[in-house]
Amino acid sequence: MTNTPQESRLFQPSRLGPLELPNRLVMAPLTRNRAGADGVPQPLMAAYYAQRASAGLIIAEATTPNAVGQTYPNIPGIHSPAQVAGWRQVTDAVRAAGGRMFLQLQHGGRVGHPDTSGLMPVAPSPVPLPETIHTPTGRRDSVVPREMTTDDIRSTVADFATAARNAVGAGFAGVEVHAANGHLLHQFMARNTNHRTDAYGGSVAGRIRFVVEVVRAVAAAIGPERVGLRISPRNTVNGIEEGETQALYPALLEALADDRLAYLHTVFADPEEPLWQQLRKTWPGTLIANPALGWGGPLPADGGRRAGERLLAAGADLIALGRAFISNPDLVDRLRAGAPLNPLRDEGWMYVGGENGYTDYPTLAD
Repeated sequence: MTNTPQESRLFQPSRLGPLELPNRLVMAPLTRNRAGADGVPQPLMAAYYAQRASAGLIIAEATTPNAVGQTYPNIPGIHSPAQVAGWRQVTDAVRAAGGRMFLQLQHGGRVGHPDTSGLMPVAPSPVPLPETIHTPTGRRDSVVPREMTTDDIRSTVADFATAARNAVGAGFAGVEVHAANGHLLHQFMARNTNHRTDAYGGSVAGRIRFVVEVVRAVAAAIGPERVGLRISPRNTVNGIEEGETQALYPALLEALADDRLAYLHTVFADPEEPLWQQLRKTWPGTLIANPALGWGGPLPADGGRRAGERLLAAGADLIALGRAFISNPDLVDRLRAGAPLNPLRDEGWMYVGGENGYTDYPTLAD
């Protein structure tokens, strides 16, 4: 039989823990800098996410579990009552539109600045970001982060657990622990940012320990069926050099394989890459794959559909797409119909605030 758009597995229902998903397309977490200066989600964010509620699952943007974890200006938090209330407006809007949401929890570690958070960034070791960083007053030289003490580590683990409880209280179905893209958890795993000689450094077992502790604390707080983990093997963004990648990630997945988490989310997934194949074999549960479509390159004309179908055929369970959801609030309908996609406009609109390049992309009906 000839395959038609409607027959693609992308549009078949699936299950994620207690959630029934109407399709296998996941809106990836996408930083958009539309929160208030205090990290409180704004009403415009509720409109943006509700527009995209036809995704099988929305993973909301990187959100900080504490004040020192803030990366850039106008990033949302989930550690104050006002932030929880702001996110409740978002989840209510998405639920009313028929959608389902997880929230990504991200601590920036050394990817932060006192001009943004009012606090000195913390990291596994005092190794600064090797580039300037965006702040409320423009780009500034990065600062040397303060090395985390054992007490800092314990309190940060506790902050992640509290943030997860806050997220559930704000109406999210679960949370995704962000251990990718050069932020704090990834910094603990990487050799060039983790020079520790205690139990949280050195060997592969030491370097994955913090990630394992955070994930387990979050799972204990809200239930493992509500917890996902995001990783990006070999990703060098934010100056990361992992070292021992081939040993690092299988060890991490083996440590968590019996914890019954909701999912593992792999970034830049390539079904022909041996490490990805190994991770698929190692991970016993649901795997969300984000196709390797090129960091900052042109968006494929099909929005990543063919890449997603290849990953499903190779063993992925769900497919996460990012930029295609930015410019196409009705991406699921467009991909199902084989309709043209809205082009992604000048990326100058990505992080500047306001509705331009955010809530003003047209749907097919428009």
